Amino acid sequence: MATEKARQLLARLAATLDAAVPDLPFLHRALLLPLLSAASALLRLPLLLPSSPLRRRRTLPVPVVSVGNLTWGGNGKTPMVDFLARRFHYTGISPLILTRGYAGGDESKMLKRRLADTTTKLGIGANRADVASLMLQKYGYVNPSDAFPREKLSSALNRVVSDTSTKIGVAILDDGMQHQSLLRDVEIVMVNGLTPWGNTHFIPRGPMREPLSALTRADIVVIHNADLVSEVQLENIECTVQDSGATCPVFFSKLAPSHIFEVNQPLQRLPLKVLDGMIVLCVSAIGCPDAFINTVTEIGPIKIDRLDFSDHHFFCDHDLELIQERVRKLGDQHNKEAIVLVTEKDYDRDPEVLRMVDAKVWVLSSSLQIMPLKEQGEDELMRKVKYIITRTRHSKERRERA
Repeated sequence: MATEKARQLLARLAATLDAAVPDLPFLHRALLLPLLSAASALLRLPLLLPSSPLRRRRTLPVPVVSVGNLTWGGNGKTPMVDFLARRFHYTGISPLILTRGYAGGDESKMLKRRLADTTTKLGIGANRADVASLMLQKYGYVNPSDAFPREKLSSALNRVVSDTSTKIGVAILDDGMQHQSLLRDVEIVMVNGLTPWGNTHFIPRGPMREPLSALTRADIVVIHNADLVSEVQLENIECTVQDSGATCPVFFSKLAPSHIFEVNQPLQRLPLKVLDGMIVLCVSAIGCPDAFINTVTEIGPIKIDRLDFSDHHFFCDHDLELIQERVRKLGDQHNKEAIVLVTEKDYDRDPEVLRMVDAKVWVLSSSLQIMPLKEQGEDELMRKVKYIITRTRHSKERRERA
């Protein structure tokens, strides 16, 4: 319980520019912030040192698309991985997702469930190069010049291929920006439009994993939750990206809710309108709970309350009691049954524990969509990804022949 409170406090500090957290006494803040700043400075030291020439970066025989970020949590990495895997599958390219399986593997479990109807393979482990080698040996792989033929690139973008190969054609590196031991063809960096850089400090004093200058490594930047911020805010984020020295294209994404299912029936597809007139307690342990709340608000329940936990938090008995007490009070206040609504990530972390809640528990299912802003829609994103892959791979082939 104390650990969970500490994690929530760090998350609030990281999101606040002046560190003016209302429930943190001045004396505690005066003692805590210098300690966190010192820890941030120590953790930043490896970033300031030049990379060792002795550290070998491994290459895979298939193209690698990295999806990562500069800050912790809520940037849309996993939804983007899901989006890319499905789009590659639709064009006949079987993807391999490489993920650490961090914090109990809620994200990898979600990807496995959501992509079960595709040819996607999932490789889980901290040493993603070794995991990739094992998966490539097991399933085989397609020559990049066959999977990404230059002359057929544009015509294959929107074509659904019926004879999809089960051999791996591309690897998607989940949370890959800081995983430098594996070479990649495309670097996609996700930015949370609601809190792009937090308080700009490094972990643990803030949310930054690398300085803004690291954006120069990006081939594509995607501003997530773009539907929840103003046009002026989006322009400010774009300016910051450009000021960092990055010259890559910028796309915009959102999480679009599709349906709801009951916690006991994951194959169910209830329409979103079932929330009309409902009393809802939104319970989440995700990186950006505000985005979840905003999405539910747009759907239109008559009353929304929220109960936020830290990212990747596993619900314990005390949490279940808290949820049940809160939802009961909500029902009593409005003389109407209240329901608990969670995200897919919360469901996949531990569906069994949610089935123990003495209340109706529903799950909101959502998918990432590329917003067609500034003529940068889904097709243009995939066209850019495939163009970078073919350019990189053909350049490599020419060097090898020289």
